[in-house]
Amino acid sequence: MIRNSREPKSDRHVLATVFAIGGISLVIGFLALANPHIALSAALRGVAVWWDILFPALFPFFVMSELLLGFGIVHLAGTLLDPFMRPLFRLPGVGGFIVAMGFASGYPVGAKLTSRLMEQKLVTRDQGERLVAMTTTSDPIFLIGAVSIGFFGSLQAAPALAVAHYSGALLLGLVAGFRSRASGDLSLTPPKPPGGRLRAALQAMHRARIADGRPFGVMLQQSLQSSLTLIVIVGGLVVFFSAVLDLLLHSGLLLLFRDSMGELLRLIGLSPKLAPAFVSGTFEVTLGSKAAATVPGIPLVDRVAVAAFVLSWAGLSVHAQVAGLMSRTAWRYLPFARMRLAHGILAMAIVYAIWPYLGPSAITGSASIPPPGMNAMVPGSPHAVLLPASSFFSSAAWLPFTFLLTIAIIIAAGSVAAALAAIRRGR
Repeated sequence: MIRNSREPKSDRHVLATVFAIGGISLVIGFLALANPHIALSAALRGVAVWWDILFPALFPFFVMSELLLGFGIVHLAGTLLDPFMRPLFRLPGVGGFIVAMGFASGYPVGAKLTSRLMEQKLVTRDQGERLVAMTTTSDPIFLIGAVSIGFFGSLQAAPALAVAHYSGALLLGLVAGFRSRASGDLSLTPPKPPGGRLRAALQAMHRARIADGRPFGVMLQQSLQSSLTLIVIVGGLVVFFSAVLDLLLHSGLLLLFRDSMGELLRLIGLSPKLAPAFVSGTFEVTLGSKAAATVPGIPLVDRVAVAAFVLSWAGLSVHAQVAGLMSRTAWRYLPFARMRLAHGILAMAIVYAIWPYLGPSAITGSASIPPPGMNAMVPGSPHAVLLPASSFFSSAAWLPFTFLLTIAIIIAAGSVAAALAAIRRGR
């Protein structure tokens, strides 16, 4: 009886979803037929950026993630980080490696790694959803090189953006861990291995390698094949959203959204001039960040706060990439979207909270014109954005620095959380 009462509701939900997707597809198809030159130029731009930027930027990380799992490196790191991740985020130790890689590499690498962990049953659906939400972040090269230098025209916006973006993600993971009902089956204090944690970590790596069992040549071939399939999916989504955004902007269908956002901003004390940045950022992170930086006559703190929101929301283009990477798991989109929205709001609040202590001076130069020496492209976006050439000479150092810094923060904060948990148990 209960099952029958629920079936019509489920059927109505599926039917409504089908009609919504069908209606949106018809609108987009009509716009493409009415403006074929706009759709074609946007699609070609998306293909060019995917081939020139996304492919070389993401493909090596996709292959590396497969190899790290196959060789058991992720299992080794997970065993070492287990005592810190459990009391801090209510996640197994392998999550610490994913968090560090996600922060260092940017979206959507965290989703790629998490999907593999879920497929191998190393994390549950609840844990995987929290991991994806926490690790869908910008990489530091894009945040500093493109947004701070390229759009705002100064490095002085970087501290506020970095602190708000990354600390917001960590705080979000912390709160989500405490609120998660499904994390109750995860002991906050893993048992101490009899031979020491390092030995246990090496044994875990060895067991994972034996369980995988593939020769290196086969592992490399399969890693390349699966990574190539995924990067093609990502490329298709980039091309699609590039065309859709240009068509919607040209048709004027987003004017109502822009006006409504302007009224909402007015209610919370912000200028309606920032509404176009939110509209662009809803679909694409690069355009939204640039629009926030270039709004004239707006205080710097407001523009940085909006850019922090856009970076943390990440745009529907990145959402679609994450959904494509997670399609073979039980991952759900709606919890992810709520977490992205919460991350954006939290990042904005952090900018306003820390701004008086950072005190960057006002930016007087035009952020819409790239400074001299910009000759490289930003990865991860269907729209071309120039980066300063000087930022790329240090890119090899940024990845290990961000990775190790994130690991250090997890160890320090996890140690404090473990100590507090031990004190509570002793009472």
